[in-house]
Amino acid sequence: MPVMTRSKANVSANLTPTQRELRWLAHIDRHGPQSSQFLYELTRDTHRCKDTSLRRMQVLREAGYLHLPVQQRQIAKAEFNPFVYDLATKGSEYLSYHKTLERHARQTGHWWHTYWVSSVSSALEIYARRSGLEYIEAARILRINDVSAAIPLKQGKVVPDQIFAIKYQDGYRAFALEVDRGTEPVRSTAARKSLQRSVEQYREVLERKLHAQHYGLNSNLIVLWVFTSAARERQFRELLPTGQNGFRSTVCEVGFPNWATVSHATCLTDF
Repeated sequence: MPVMTRSKANVSANLTPTQRELRWLAHIDRHGPQSSQFLYELTRDTHRCKDTSLRRMQVLREAGYLHLPVQQRQIAKAEFNPFVYDLATKGSEYLSYHKTLERHARQTGHWWHTYWVSSVSSALEIYARRSGLEYIEAARILRINDVSAAIPLKQGKVVPDQIFAIKYQDGYRAFALEVDRGTEPVRSTAARKSLQRSVEQYREVLERKLHAQHYGLNSNLIVLWVFTSAARERQFRELLPTGQNGFRSTVCEVGFPNWATVSHATCLTDF
């Protein structure tokens, strides 16, 4: 049974990450915390041995490049889940010598929501690249106009959980990602976030093409919702305006995001 304690193995502090491991570090920097399953899938094209990959992740943790966020242990039966890794300070510093860091474009806030968003966006990137498509990350999009992810509205603003774009043979398509874990009401008369309010805000974005003004994008925008409950998705569909084609949704009914379920759900989306 795995435990989140530092191994007593004698690991050299001078260990240098390989090119595969740099890909892991960069992927975590881009998306946020990643489970060992997703990191293995990221580099399965060049390294097929899962056991070797898991051992190397452990070595990187022991050498101080990665750490295990404590929040992953705060659920029932956590010991049966794969380890979730995030960058330690040493890992971020080392990565910064090789590329510009993208942490500013990561989701922030409640850890479990952040982890869900990072898992979904990670699976989307891996799936896109395996399909021969170019995945354009949030940091690259935000640099166009040097803006934050928050899109100004007539009243307030809407902040996507994540943004990205896909390059196809015939052009680009941008995506605003929303992961709904059922923590907010479907409707609310109070001045608080609800599913209905989010739909109305994105409807304004789509109708006024605010993503083009704010981000400097010329492509169409798809708002992609991922729900952890099929009942919640049905409620979402009832809220959609007639004739509005800018919304997509899929369901991922698991308590802990695993590769098999998340990748299957995201592969069903209309890219």
